Amino acid sequence: MTATSRPRHPEFEPVYHRYGPHRAGLPPLIPYFREVWRRRAFAAEMSRATMRGANTSTFFGQAWLILNPLLLAAVYYILVTIIRRQSDPAFFAHLTLGIFAFQLVGHSITSGATSVTSSGKLLLNTPFPRLLIPLSAVRTAFFRFLPTVPVYFVFHAIFLTHVWSPKMLLSLYFLGTMIVFSMGLAAFFAALQVYFRDTSSFLPFFVRIWMYLSPILWAPEHIVGRFSGPIMTLIQLNPMYSMIGGYTELLQNDAFPPTYMWISAAVWAIAAVVIGFLYFISREREFAVRLV
Repeated sequence: MTATSRPRHPEFEPVYHRYGPHRAGLPPLIPYFREVWRRRAFAAEMSRATMRGANTSTFFGQAWLILNPLLLAAVYYILVTIIRRQSDPAFFAHLTLGIFAFQLVGHSITSGATSVTSSGKLLLNTPFPRLLIPLSAVRTAFFRFLPTVPVYFVFHAIFLTHVWSPKMLLSLYFLGTMIVFSMGLAAFFAALQVYFRDTSSFLPFFVRIWMYLSPILWAPEHIVGRFSGPIMTLIQLNPMYSMIGGYTELLQNDAFPPTYMWISAAVWAIAAVVIGFLYFISREREFAVRLV
């Protein structure tokens, strides 16, 4: 008895894609990013696996994502209240909003920095665009940020009852610039960590100092008129000055941020993602060799 062959349908034929390392410099960017987009589900699954490993899918894991920045905001509020010798409950809402937003950026950088070096076996055994690794770290940081959003609006309703406006929706623009900015920095430090393994050791200190220099423990309107010339220019050159400053202005002050904040936030985000992505992609062919 002989088996009869069935007709083969082209739509059911498997599609094979060969992804190989480029020899030098940058690969063809359009096919590269097309492959990144095609494998976006792979990055999403990596992110979900990371969150499951960190127990952030459990109740207590989710609760700690909120309690940790809240306790930090409470400590800073007490310290600022003692220094300023006056209590301002609305300032606590400003602290929580700023810390929640800044931790989105900070977690993206610190987790993105170690994302490649902690994926050694995956790099050696699976062909895929390596840029998906730091991007999955940013996705994880974003989903860790989401539970803090309703918590902030509870404080907003308590301390800022007079500030509710359709303008608040424009804050998504500055949140988007922070996410794009984080993607660029995560990719840059992920590649840098491969060459300089102490990068992840100093990053937490850098991020903490950066937070102190950002409009979190203070608001942009608090320093207007107090500094001028080069000092004020240096303060405004901080990317978080425009991103978090514009974000808090729209959510808490019911006012449009100055035009330079809109432009500066976009420029910093685009510059970070272009430099970070190009640096990462140009170096990724060496990752497997350096991680062996």
